[in-house]
Amino acid sequence: MCGVAGIFRFKDGAPPQREALERMVRMLHHRGPDGTGFYVTPDVGLGHARLSIIDLAGGHQPIHNEDETVWVVFNGEIFNYVELRASLEGLGHRFYTHSDTEVIVHLYEQYGDEFAQYLNGQFAIALWDLPRRRLVLVRDRAGILPLFYTEHERALMFASEVKSLLAGIGRAPRLNPRALDQLMTFWSPVSPETMFEGVFEVSPGEMIVAEADRLTKRRYWDWIFSEDGDYRQGSDEQLAGELHDLLVDATRLRLRADVPVGAYLSGGLDSSVLVSLIHHYGGVKLRTFSIGFEDDALDESSYQRQMIEHLGAENSNVFCRTADVGRHFIDTVWHTESPVLRTAPVPMGILSGLVRDQGYKVVLTGEGSDEVLGGYDIFKEAKVRQFWARNPQSKWRPLLLKKLYPYLDLSKSQGSAYLQNFFGAGLSAPDQPCFSHLPRWETTAKCKEFFSEDLKSRLNNDAMNVITSSLPAALRAWAPFNRSQYIEAKSLMAGYLLCSQGDRMLMKNSVEGRFPFLDHRVIEFANSLKPSLKMKVLNEKYLLKRAMAKYLPASIVARYKQPYRAPDIPAFFGKEGSKLEYVRQLLAPEKVRGYGYFDADKVGRLVSKIGAGRAMSVKDNMALVGILSTQVWHHLFVDNFSRNIASK
Repeated sequence: MCGVAGIFRFKDGAPPQREALERMVRMLHHRGPDGTGFYVTPDVGLGHARLSIIDLAGGHQPIHNEDETVWVVFNGEIFNYVELRASLEGLGHRFYTHSDTEVIVHLYEQYGDEFAQYLNGQFAIALWDLPRRRLVLVRDRAGILPLFYTEHERALMFASEVKSLLAGIGRAPRLNPRALDQLMTFWSPVSPETMFEGVFEVSPGEMIVAEADRLTKRRYWDWIFSEDGDYRQGSDEQLAGELHDLLVDATRLRLRADVPVGAYLSGGLDSSVLVSLIHHYGGVKLRTFSIGFEDDALDESSYQRQMIEHLGAENSNVFCRTADVGRHFIDTVWHTESPVLRTAPVPMGILSGLVRDQGYKVVLTGEGSDEVLGGYDIFKEAKVRQFWARNPQSKWRPLLLKKLYPYLDLSKSQGSAYLQNFFGAGLSAPDQPCFSHLPRWETTAKCKEFFSEDLKSRLNNDAMNVITSSLPAALRAWAPFNRSQYIEAKSLMAGYLLCSQGDRMLMKNSVEGRFPFLDHRVIEFANSLKPSLKMKVLNEKYLLKRAMAKYLPASIVARYKQPYRAPDIPAFFGKEGSKLEYVRQLLAPEKVRGYGYFDADKVGRLVSKIGAGRAMSVKDNMALVGILSTQVWHHLFVDNFSRNIASK
């Protein structure tokens, strides 16, 4: 992966300045420490910060076609570039590098705006068509890599990270209140919104074309499911074989590199499947990286050791202490460029630091398997709640939910009331598009009780309307399970997991992550399956287990899915957390009032509750982390704009 930045001059705008472009690229050094490159004309400026993975000597960007009429800067990897190059050479195209980047300009020459359909990869592309004076921005199908843009002084500016745009603009940003409202409901803003007023993201699977005075947007790919129940045919064994072969090829392609490639090993099913595929089919030495926690409830080290011993992998492990989370939190928000509701990104940044310290630039991860193949508890919840909704007065149907969360004490008299209050959200309308996610969203939205009156007055309470209007019309005709998958992929996965917990925590240490389960062929295959092959009754990822069980220890296949979590409140108010001066300062009443996002009295009562050891609920944890990270965001990007960005 790398970092890209650029400036496109609209009609009557001033020509892009090299100095501004250089400032933008400097802010992306962590994404591309191996070199920079520029292409500047009176109409467009393209900048690139390189992390060299393929064609180490010749792959410097920007890259052009034979007659230098098409130019590109690109963040990511085109995994099928070898096959694409051979095809394009057969059509008469001539190459001057051995990089995957160069196939992009020739594909555009050959196929125009349809070029992205041919790419198997993860990418954020900026392509300049000189004769037609048009800039094309394209983001990969799943939203693995980020790409942001804004309009400023008759110019379109774009970059891999918002801090790069801010460096080009040269003034402190304002927080987007709509985005904060959405984040405090869905865990991230609804695409294309961002936390920065006036800054937007290119949505996953979207192409934006800038010409003269206009921007044209179109979606070139999306998650699509059957509207009439016409699913892929075949026996379970046959379909498991097809899935196996797809995953082998997706993994094999993602091992292509001119540098060593490793893999994350968490001890869960997905990472265990991945390292098994590398071991059996990768043709490379298996090198894995893991993280452990001092809190036994969070630690998966025993399962990691099982897989290491099972495959004979060479593994490096880093231990994350609760105090480490508090110490690394400010730096984490600097890289996420967004508030977060959980501290889970912090250990992922620590883990990528281990990868880089061991001399690796690339790791494969199991991210995406749960969304694609049906692994989350939220999908199980939705199935039980759909069953419950057929007889809302039933006393025993909601008790099925107890099986999903054995670690929750729901045996007491208040257990039934909890089930009703939490999981009963929307029970009277089970056909509404967002039915599956209402319990989660209603719980998260309780964080908004801490909003200041001023912030509330600037909101229209339309977060639910915004996300509902973003859904495709065809969604209502899909099976309920598939609706759940789509919403999860478009909200939590793309907006949070692949961004705050994924790309940003990898690239803070100049490490590229690759995601075989998010190969678009795997997604399209899974989307063609009937839901029962993804979750058979309440057995998650049924077909994946069937396809891969022979490669794994039985204990890994049978283990109960453990959600990845990290210490929240204890990281800031525990034995070590009490020593964190920034927490005290940013949560002080005068600072909370000064920033204006939250009610200082309510925040003070939360802090007192935490200090008394009475804040243990999910709501308290999310509220504390969400409030603190928003305060950190303002401290970094607004209060200290000159020091952190303008002076770079």
